[in-house]
Amino acid sequence: MLVIMLGPPGAGKGTQSVRIAEFLGVPHCSTGDMLRDACKQQTELGQKVAETMRSGRLVPDSLVEQIVAERLSTPDCRKGCVLDGFPRTLQQAKDFDRWADANSRPIWIVVEIQADEETLFERLLDRGRHDDDREIIHERLRQYELLTLPLSNYYQSRGVLRVIDGLGHPDEVFERIKTTIDKIDTPAQQQKK
Repeated sequence: MLVIMLGPPGAGKGTQSVRIAEFLGVPHCSTGDMLRDACKQQTELGQKVAETMRSGRLVPDSLVEQIVAERLSTPDCRKGCVLDGFPRTLQQAKDFDRWADANSRPIWIVVEIQADEETLFERLLDRGRHDDDREIIHERLRQYELLTLPLSNYYQSRGVLRVIDGLGHPDEVFERIKTTIDKIDTPAQQQKK
């Protein structure tokens, strides 16, 4: 049962991803964590990632996809996982669909947490990170719209997208997600139909 989490910076995607993974009893797989782990392990792939990250460049899709595929091939991900931070682009989504189909690991649900830009902006400023000034926040939100927002349409056309209102307390948002998940048959139930 593969679950993909989408949402702009500040929507609470990371927090909700962890909670959903616990709720479903599957690992939470954050792209950032996977990239850092690959660098620490000093594998050939990890060395390529580390070199790219040190140079300040974005890690190419092909490397990110390899790392995700490696992570999903580990025994703890056999029953599925919650993907947080992947895919980020339409090309990654299409490549991942091919991988998922080839490995009989269908994407069960894509949860997109939405919130208005003013709320996102305030949340990001409130976090008080040194890299979250107004200009950087505007740029991050713009990048999200350019690169990641097209994924909504893509997954909507595939019938797996569920949009969740991200406003309110994290517990309220989590309840909305749980209610949505409870209404969807698991992959095993879908196969019996």
